[in-house]
Amino acid sequence: MALGTGHVGINVTDLDRSRRFYLEVLGLELLGESTEDGRRFAFLGNPDVSSEVFLDRLAITLWEQSTGTFSTHAPGLHHLAFHVDSVSDVERVRDRVQSLGVELLHGGEIVPHSTEFDSGGIFFLDPDGTRLEVCAPAGVATERAVTGAAPSCGFFG
Repeated sequence: MALGTGHVGINVTDLDRSRRFYLEVLGLELLGESTEDGRRFAFLGNPDVSSEVFLDRLAITLWEQSTGTFSTHAPGLHHLAFHVDSVSDVERVRDRVQSLGVELLHGGEIVPHSTEFDSGGIFFLDPDGTRLEVCAPAGVATERAVTGAAPSCGFFG
């Protein structure tokens, strides 16, 4: 049995705000939603997936059922990473993030994952403080790795 990553469910405090963020910043599309009071959610998908199978296209489900903000100090999700094909794609996402006024972590630098791998990406927070990454598989200079050979995306404070 081959196991692959499916969609990710994220609890949010304000569905309208979070839906707008993920659609605008990451270029996802709205696949479906519920506006029923107490059962609000949104299915967001990747517009570049050509499959007609709903679960192939589903990337994120936003569930409006939380209060407070995301904690990097509690067990659970550490960060959510999205892969793109190239460093230039990461730069395009970074430009979009900046143009929308979203704060980039680490000064907006494309951070290498380690001194051992030339993959890397940018980091920023969603409206509820969930840490997000957009990364490329290669082409990032490794000498700027922040944690040596350890995965930099895992040890940001």
